Amino acid sequence: MLDRYTHPEMGKLWQDGYEYERWLEVELAVAEVMAERGEIPQAAMEEIRAKAKVNPKRVLEIEAVVRHDLIAFLQAIVEEIGEAGKYLHLGLTSSDVKDTALSLVLRDSGRLLKKDLGAFRDALVRRALESKYTVMVGRSHGIHAEPLTFGLKLAVWIAEIDRQAERLDHAITSVSAGKISGAVGTYANVAPEVEEAVCKHLGLETALVSNQILQRDRHAHFMTTLALIGGSLEKISTEIRNLQRTDILEVEEPFAEGQKGSSAMPHKRNPIVCEQVAGMSRLLRGNALAAMENIALWHERDMTHSSVERVILPDSCILLDHMLRQMTRVISGLKIREDQMKRNLQKTFGLTSSQRVLLALVEHGCMREEAYAWVQQDAFHAWDNGIDFIEVVSADARVINYLTKEEIQGLFDLKYHLGHVDDIFRRLEL
Repeated sequence: MLDRYTHPEMGKLWQDGYEYERWLEVELAVAEVMAERGEIPQAAMEEIRAKAKVNPKRVLEIEAVVRHDLIAFLQAIVEEIGEAGKYLHLGLTSSDVKDTALSLVLRDSGRLLKKDLGAFRDALVRRALESKYTVMVGRSHGIHAEPLTFGLKLAVWIAEIDRQAERLDHAITSVSAGKISGAVGTYANVAPEVEEAVCKHLGLETALVSNQILQRDRHAHFMTTLALIGGSLEKISTEIRNLQRTDILEVEEPFAEGQKGSSAMPHKRNPIVCEQVAGMSRLLRGNALAAMENIALWHERDMTHSSVERVILPDSCILLDHMLRQMTRVISGLKIREDQMKRNLQKTFGLTSSQRVLLALVEHGCMREEAYAWVQQDAFHAWDNGIDFIEVVSADARVINYLTKEEIQGLFDLKYHLGHVDDIFRRLEL
């Protein structure tokens, strides 16, 4: 992943050498449990504990020869420990160590993403409360529909982020599992009790059954959840991009002092952060598909998943961390142009009240199909000729046969559409 998208807190979890520290953490946990069970001499355990350390440079030197990363790692560690190093990795297979350590990294990455998601939600809540009654036109199919508030638009996003937080919790739980069961998962050379104690020590769930690896449905669950969160961020960023279009211009993402929008056109203020986030979500979806392809491996395992995961796991965690941080900044600094929202609402000459006129006619005894035809005819006449809809309706003898001028006037009061805003916010406990 390019450094420009990597923030230090998440980058640390995936930097070169960090996985070796987690491998060592697992190896030491296994050795500690075996020492407690009398399977390793306590004196040897003390020496292991005192001398075991990772030299990433040495690991890479050995790996260049042996072409096996875990063997290279073990050889480098044993060089540091000496004779007592023979008690490391007893009865284990490489994936016992690597998969369990990977679970630690994914768990910690997931927790950091959960923190990011919470910060993003907080930003949405602040702006939703600020714009709770900020009236704007709603759009369906890109066409003016009926009024709502910008706060309600944000409330929809908040509820979606809450669902994503639940999904992330489940995904973190699913991927926070370890296995210390040997070459094909039979515990032939290491007791199940060792696995249970090691996983408890590491704060991981014990896989109920495994073969040589942890099953990749867990990782696919995690990755598809990240892609789902990315999808929500794309949805939000796409809406902001649309609302920032010159012909709409109801919101604008933050534009920093000294920032330039175009090398050719000095007037441009482009929604580049939202565009970046929308593009990155495509990467998350592609990586999630690759994670699902990793589920079906040959027999007790093959190696096809390994090379894929070296790319998709760090990249997706780093990407989503960046996306969440960026969108938190966008929402926090979003310019909400209330005057433009009002102007846009008036562009359709009051047509957004057409349903109220239709319902009022029906309530006063008119047949629905007949009322619909009258209102549609009046609406099209107002739109095509640039006349206020209320004037056309008020001059329609068919309408005033059912409604008084005062009743018609009341049907165009925008406050009617905001009657349940507070109810919706209460559902979100806002």
